[in-house]
Amino acid sequence: MNLKHAKSGAALGIVALILIAFFANWLISLIPAGNKGVDLTEDKVHTISDGTKAILQELDAPVTINYYATRKSTFLPKQMKLYMKKVDSFLKQYESLSNGKVRIVYLDPQPDTDAEDSANLDGISGQRLNDENIYFGLSVQCLDKKSTIPFLNPATETMLEYDLSSAIGEVSQSNKPVIGMMSPFPIGGSAMPNMPGMPPQPEQWMIHQQLSQQYELRDLTMNPGPIDPAEISTLLLVHPAGISPEAEFEIDQYLLQGGTVIAALDAFSIMAAQSQPQQQNPMMPAAQGGIPTSSDLPSLLPNWGVSFQSEKVLADARYRTQLQQGMGVSLLSLTSDAIPLQDDIATKGINDLFIPFAGAFTLSEQDGIESVVMIQSSSEASFVDSDRATRLDQKLAYEMKPSGDHYPLMVRLTGEFKTAFPEGKPKPAEEEKKDDGEEKASLADNALKAATAKGTVFLLADADFFTDQFGYRIQDMMGMRVANPQGSNPALIQNIVDMSAGSKHLIGARSRVASRRPFSVIVEMEANFEQKAGEKMAKLQDEEQAIIEKITSLQSTQQEGDRLLLNPEQQGEIANLRAQQVDFRRQLRDLQKDLQSEKDALSNKVTLVNVAIVPLLVLLLGLVIYLRRQSLTRAK
Repeated sequence: MNLKHAKSGAALGIVALILIAFFANWLISLIPAGNKGVDLTEDKVHTISDGTKAILQELDAPVTINYYATRKSTFLPKQMKLYMKKVDSFLKQYESLSNGKVRIVYLDPQPDTDAEDSANLDGISGQRLNDENIYFGLSVQCLDKKSTIPFLNPATETMLEYDLSSAIGEVSQSNKPVIGMMSPFPIGGSAMPNMPGMPPQPEQWMIHQQLSQQYELRDLTMNPGPIDPAEISTLLLVHPAGISPEAEFEIDQYLLQGGTVIAALDAFSIMAAQSQPQQQNPMMPAAQGGIPTSSDLPSLLPNWGVSFQSEKVLADARYRTQLQQGMGVSLLSLTSDAIPLQDDIATKGINDLFIPFAGAFTLSEQDGIESVVMIQSSSEASFVDSDRATRLDQKLAYEMKPSGDHYPLMVRLTGEFKTAFPEGKPKPAEEEKKDDGEEKASLADNALKAATAKGTVFLLADADFFTDQFGYRIQDMMGMRVANPQGSNPALIQNIVDMSAGSKHLIGARSRVASRRPFSVIVEMEANFEQKAGEKMAKLQDEEQAIIEKITSLQSTQQEGDRLLLNPEQQGEIANLRAQQVDFRRQLRDLQKDLQSEKDALSNKVTLVNVAIVPLLVLLLGLVIYLRRQSLTRAK
């Protein structure tokens, strides 16, 4: 009887333990601490970056994420199911780190349901799969602003955190970010309409039109006053030719306060050359009194540890452009090979850049400033004469001598900068003449000597690449200008502006390492198998082709009406071919069986280790406890 009660008590105890474990796990999952874990992966693929954490901590208004995922579908691919689990985990971490500012609404859109209607209203597009709509996207909303990711593609898994954090940063900003623009070109076009008999007014650049949809663009002219980083989120300089020291001083002070500067310089600006009055050849250097064709930041760059080659243009034998009249060695057609850091958000997906008559940077170490080369030439590059390059002198292709160096074409500088004007704001040239012989004014009380916050500078060695001429294919359709991007030129400047004008925590962001890792040993085994099979297949195909050609030759000389007569020799060769095909198929099957056997053996070993390791640890722990208790019992 006592034994029966003992068994019942043990059974109830086991059931109670299971229920306690289940409900404890459920309750813990509801609190923030329950969504935290230890990431033991090599590249921390399950850990939220510090930039995202900072964005979430700075939220001052609640953010709602409507997460649409069709889970009850028999046609859902396995890869998408796995990716849904990753997105689920990421969103739980966002919710946990936001201190209650981020709320996730989980929706499973099914046909003819409110969830499907909500998805359509939020701009989430269903993917048609076997006559069924699969929804997998999300919308991020804060107050009256909304951002949508229509489809979470497993192929772009590495961009998940950036896209999500960028969307949260975008909707949480109360006003449009302001982009300050400095350029001698009328990038924003003219407010005056084209009038009959009057010279045509400059049209708005397409890049200006696109950026103005998302940002407030403000023309600061080439002689700006003080630039406030609290008001101007990003300062964009486009070919600042002939920039004054006073303007450089204002840029310097803006950067010292933690501002972000995007400066597109040029060794030879085609836009400047084409803007010259009565210029016969737009590729020739600028006429007297016009916009100079080269631009620089003569006071700022040396202070940042950067020099810019603006007297000559860069030629590159590897990235030269094939033209109808020959080779354009200074018209660079860059591929993804020119991008050293493939995981940088600003240059991710950029694989087709056209950069005409660019200069190049040289970097030196500077205390407190970190420099990153984002785009560079090949080692087959060197500098050539601008005049000969713009005339497309074909002899340059043979006369240029590659230096063996990679020249930076795009650079990012970050850090706490020091002023390039330790003596204060420089005086205009007129006042300098008046004060000639007098002691220079001391540093103004409100001028900074050192940084009060970390600043960022993006330097580009060309200013023509995102103009209408080289960045777009423009068509006139019913009186409207329709532009299609030409290559990756517009995408590059758009990426940089998006990173700069969005949250400062996204600048320099990298794409994540994919969480799906191939088993390298199995991949190597499969590669070896394909190599073996491929070699045999190629050999057999060559032999087969030779036999077919011989049979065709013999048959062409022996015909009787429409009927082909095959002699014994031909029949033998055909039989031999078929025998070789049968033998090849048998060998291929044997190879596949051997490969599968090796993979199964490896899989069994891995499974055995994974399954046995936990019980083994429990067994060892139990053994240690048992021996410990035995020793204590003997001691008594």
